[in-house]
Amino acid sequence: MRPPAWWDQSPWNESNSRRTSVIGTTLAEIRDHIESLASDDGEYYLICARYGDRPVPASDLRFDTRATARAAAQATTQYRQALRRYDPQVPYYDIVACQAVDIQTRCARIERRRCDSQSTYPAALAEPVVKRSLSVARELVEFCHRVAAAVFETLSERGYDAVESAIMDAYFAHAEELSDPNGLCIRLLESMAVELADHLNSSEQVAFLSAAAERLEHEPRDATGSPMRSSGEQSVDESLSVLQNTGLYSRGSQVTDSEADGCAAELIVDVSGYALQPSDGRLPLLPIALTVHRCDDAWVPTRVDTSGNNIQISFRPVEDSETLDQSGPVFAPEVR
Repeated sequence: MRPPAWWDQSPWNESNSRRTSVIGTTLAEIRDHIESLASDDGEYYLICARYGDRPVPASDLRFDTRATARAAAQATTQYRQALRRYDPQVPYYDIVACQAVDIQTRCARIERRRCDSQSTYPAALAEPVVKRSLSVARELVEFCHRVAAAVFETLSERGYDAVESAIMDAYFAHAEELSDPNGLCIRLLESMAVELADHLNSSEQVAFLSAAAERLEHEPRDATGSPMRSSGEQSVDESLSVLQNTGLYSRGSQVTDSEADGCAAELIVDVSGYALQPSDGRLPLLPIALTVHRCDDAWVPTRVDTSGNNIQISFRPVEDSETLDQSGPVFAPEVR
């Protein structure tokens, strides 16, 4: 009995490290290796065989061959094992390589299977082994892990050991109080935002924001619903939609204040139902700041105003000479 062509029979089970080999010692080194294997137009991508989730840090990468995809699966398992040292709630996945098939080709294959009396694999096997609907809560948890991975990689790359230790101390303190993994993911982002704001000055925070934003993954999809590599920067509206779809907040909108020459002077983002909570009068903006910064003008948050459940965040372009003076604590500004 032979499995379908798109299915990889050898999942990389993250709970069993017998098949992994040493590729690098840091998150950044392992991620660089995975990205070196990727191809813009590859037919293969990685997925969890049980749940259908795409694993960080390869969630938006494609690979030319199944062998290359298997090597990436091995490295992705190693990466997630390393990340779990910082974030014990990172889910365990059985990572397999899948071959992308467009809708017409997939329908043709399904029809052939129906007509072929010798076929032992019905079309249903093209679905995840375990059928499970991804709730908004799970999407938010996975997004939190993407943000955490980007931050920990950047901390490691830049040698901010003291900040990393402070984040982990705060995280373990929360872990003693909360048993809900969803809640712990949110607390982790809150701790990250506060510790980055406390340990780095304004210019260091802006530099860190740019470096971490480049690492953040969003998992874009192609027409078949398969993951693909991002082909360009997202607009602010697209970025806000991504955040809203993960469940980070219930509603978001933007208004751009333009100067006489048409250049954007300030970006105002309104959100409500934000999942992260203020701490000592400061609002953790880490996930919003990273996501919006990836947009065309590399926006930096400079001010936060609140009214009940509504939050208004003001951004300025990073190239603006006044931005650094007005930015203050980028990751956890004081609420006005």
